[in-house]
Amino acid sequence: MIARNANTGKTLDRIYILSETIDHFVTLVERVKSMGIIIRAIIVDGRPGMLKAYPNIPTQMCQFHQIQIMTRYVTTRPKLLAGKQLRRITLLLPTVKKIMFIKLLDKWISKWSELLKEKTIDEETGRWQYTHRRLRSAYHSLRNNLSFLFTYQEKENSHLNIPNTTNSLDGSFAHLKDSLRVHRGLKRKRKIRLIESLIWR
Repeated sequence: MIARNANTGKTLDRIYILSETIDHFVTLVERVKSMGIIIRAIIVDGRPGMLKAYPNIPTQMCQFHQIQIMTRYVTTRPKLLAGKQLRRITLLLPTVKKIMFIKLLDKWISKWSELLKEKTIDEETGRWQYTHRRLRSAYHSLRNNLSFLFTYQEKENSHLNIPNTTNSLDGSFAHLKDSLRVHRGLKRKRKIRLIESLIWR
């Protein structure tokens, strides 16, 4: 897990973990703060808990990750018209103002709310589940993250130059993975040395 200055691209700190948790995130942020660095804003990929971990620091949910979340739920080629329309709305994230996005989302739910309420009953067990669970999840993901998707646009944050994605960091991770694939025979200690040499450049 890496903390990086979004404007300079400079690595601030890193920790080695098996899987990402909110505790790891908080640990890394606190380590950066302990260096005397003032954190004016945070851009995260939206893992549970991260968006609300620091309520006093403006936090931006990566719009690219939000689009990826939507794609996992409805795919790149949704079969339902409702899914197609919701995907089109989501793809507008990087190009529209918050107020327009909310209008589009409100219009979508007013049109498709009954569809999302449809239920399917299992004839054997008698239990029911929502028929369009993945579409419901896609919509609720957008709605739940809405207050963090446009932090970079808010007037009070305009002087902070907040990016709307973590793409610069994700790009460096792709480079790291490529380098590790080339040197896949390395033992763990040497892999870490390779990673260190790349992230501190």
